[in-house]
Formats: sequence, C-alpha cells, structure tokens
Amino acid sequence: MFKERIAKHLKEQGNNIYIEEKEYAEKHQLISEADAFEVKDPDTRFTEAYIERGNKETEEVLGSETADFLNEPIDYFKRHINEFMYLESDWFDIIGADAISFEVDDLFRTYDVMLGLKLPKKKEAAIRSYMERTLQGDSPTFDLMFNQQDGLWDLNFALDNIQGFREDLTIGNAYLLIYRYLFHLVETVEAEIKSI
Repeated sequence: MFKERIAKHLKEQGNNIYIEEKEYAEKHQLISEADAFEVKDPDTRFTEAYIERGNKETEEVLGSETADFLNEPIDYFKRHINEFMYLESDWFDIIGADAISFEVDDLFRTYDVMLGLKLPKKKEAAIRSYMERTLQGDSPTFDLMFNQQDGLWDLNFALDNIQGFREDLTIGNAYLLIYRYLFHLVETVEAEIKSI
C-alpha cells in the first residue's frame, strides 16, 4: 500500500526526493538520516504535470497549459469563474489519485478541490475522521462518496479550510498544499489500517 508505493518511488528516484516522502521514509525506516538524500525544491514537483483548463458547465477543454500556468495566482479562477483546472502528475500515484481538479465554487466563492482517491471502501470512518479533525474554518465541509463503478472515493473539499491556505497562493503552491494534505490523509488512514 502506501509504504510500498513510497519505497518503490525511492528506488526509482535515487537520491532526489521531496520533503514529504523523505520525512515519511525516515519515520518508517525506509532510509536513515545518514543516507545521502537531497531534498528537491518543492516548486519543481509539478513541472512535468499534464495541465488542462476546462469549462465547468460543458467540461469542454479550453486549452492545455505548461508548468508556467502554475505561477498564476489562484484568484485566476475567481476572475475566470467558468473555468476549472485538471492536473495529472506521476506524484499522485503515491497518494492514490489519478488527477486533481481545482475551481472556484460559483455560490460560496471557495477554492474547491475534486479528486478520486484509491482507499479501501471500509476506511470511510477513518477518512471522515481525518477530514473532520483537520479541516479548519467556521463550518468546513467536504463531500465523500464511494463510487462503486470506479472503486474510488469521490472527494471534494474547500482548499480554504486547509491549514496554510492564503488568498495570495499561486496555483502551484495551492497544489503543493493539496498534495501535502492528501499525503498526510493517506498516511493516517494507512496507520489506522495497520493498528486494527
């Protein structure tokens, strides 16, 4: 599961890893502090990602984007309320997601995150518990529904409710925040699976 995906990634990537994977690998003794691992600049995590912008109503593709688009401020989506962003990255394999979409909610004007998450169906309580404990704000909400057809959890939540959120984030920094949040979600759920 998660530990195996991290170990596989470490083997494939050599000594260049990001902080989340390094901290996890040290904590679970996949590497030691003496191992020569260089922590990569987080801003480079999604430079090889596949990025599309789409129309929220029709889901029509409006265009593919380069990594430069990640330098746009997130309020791009408040200025282009009809658009959403779709991002695929090899890094999402580690957390069990194929892609993560991002948009601004028309009604509440929150920055919404949408994805399918590969976790066992029986882990609903653990996922809900983590989300309820960690999302912040006056009334943080999320939608979680198991999709029988795909075998994935359809998960939607507001980026605004994640610790570290700021209105002046770039799109790239928003995706780093999302990745870190989901990384810890999957790590926590896996730990609960092993403790049972």
